[in-house]
Formats: sequence, C-alpha cells, structure tokens
Amino acid sequence: MSTTTLVHTHPSDAASVDTDSLFTDAVVQDSLLDLVEEPELGTLAGSVDRRPLTRGAWVDLRSGWLQGADALMHDLVQNVPWHAERRQMYERIVDVPRLLSFYDERDPLPHPILEQAKAMLNAHYGDELGEPFVTAGMCLYRDGRDSVAWHSDTIGRGKSEDTMVAILSIGAARALSLRPRGGSTTWAKHPLGHGDLIVMGGSCQRTWEHAITKTARPVGPRISIQFRPRGVR
Repeated sequence: MSTTTLVHTHPSDAASVDTDSLFTDAVVQDSLLDLVEEPELGTLAGSVDRRPLTRGAWVDLRSGWLQGADALMHDLVQNVPWHAERRQMYERIVDVPRLLSFYDERDPLPHPILEQAKAMLNAHYGDELGEPFVTAGMCLYRDGRDSVAWHSDTIGRGKSEDTMVAILSIGAARALSLRPRGGSTTWAKHPLGHGDLIVMGGSCQRTWEHAITKTARPVGPRISIQFRPRGVR
C-alpha cells in the first residue's frame, strides 16, 4: 500500500523547494552548447544507433535529438504539476527520491514540442512496435541525491510482452544503467545528456533492469520524459 503527498520537498529537506533555485551553475554549464533558442527536434531515420543487448533486448540511442531545450526545461519545472510520493518498503514508508507527473492518453502534454516528439516516435517506431506511444510519465531529479532504483517497467503488459519505452532526457547529464535481470553485477551505462533520446525495446522490460543511481558529484536538475504504449508502466 502506498500514499501520495502533493508537496515539493526533498526527502532530507524540511522546507518546500523553490523551483527557481533548481537552476544552478551545473545545469547552465551542461547546456552551454545548446545555442538554439527555440526547441526543435532532429531526425530519427538514419541517425539512431541500435545496440543489441541479450535475450532479445536492445536499446536505441540518439544523441542531441532535441536542441534548444533550455527554455523547455525551465517551462516544465515551473508548470508541470509535480508531486512527491511516499511508498511502503518492507515495514516502513519511505520518500520516493524524485518528483513525478503523469499524462495519460487523454491528457494534452504540457508543451507542443512533446506532442511533436510523440508523433515523431510513432512515425519512426510504429510499424516495429505495432501500436502507438500514448502516455508520458515525467520524473524530475533535483540533484544527485535523487534517483530511481533498479527496476523494469513490468506493470501491465510489459511483464509478459515485448514492448518499447522511449525516454527523452533534458537538463544535467545522468547515466542510465542497465543490467540483466537477476541481480547481475555486469551492466552497461549510457550517459544521457541535454536533449538525448534512449529507446528500450524488444524484451528489455522483461529481461533487463534499468536505474538512475545516486551520485555524490555536484549535478543540476534533470527531467526525463518517458513515452509508453497503452497498458505499460
């Protein structure tokens, strides 16, 4: 059983977070090369790097797919209805170390460029996936203390069927780690920077796990936008 609290607090902070304070020198430095004023998306055809994993899993990488993401980052931090969650873990309730928001298939996305991104993903992957991406989950990692533990997107059909999850990353660079399910000590790390896209496909949600681990180094805020088909969480 889990409960949700609609407060913008860090697990270790007593006071609410001023979202303006999230924009530190770290994220500014990470985006110095982002010289396009308005967000725009690059192509996917011929520019995606597919990397096979094992057991029918694969990941596609497209560096710098979204250009001009600085204004989008500020807009999403300020205007998305972020909330914090608390979840039961064993015998205690713990804070989820990131802020969350979710848009189902009936909800308009909070920025036109995200609608365009979803449409482009559907045009590129629709035949291979066999259905459209329809939902968008969002995570706001405020600093290096925020993270997501090892997991797979196995709520719903992802537990038993091959599917795809497309993640657009904006803000400070963080590494997405992947490992075979079963607690393997061998895994791959894919650094995701400002505007990068990663798509996990094939059996990836059934046979592999992924995580964003904590880091002690100074790091600015990051937002991930996860596009999924119906019935996959």
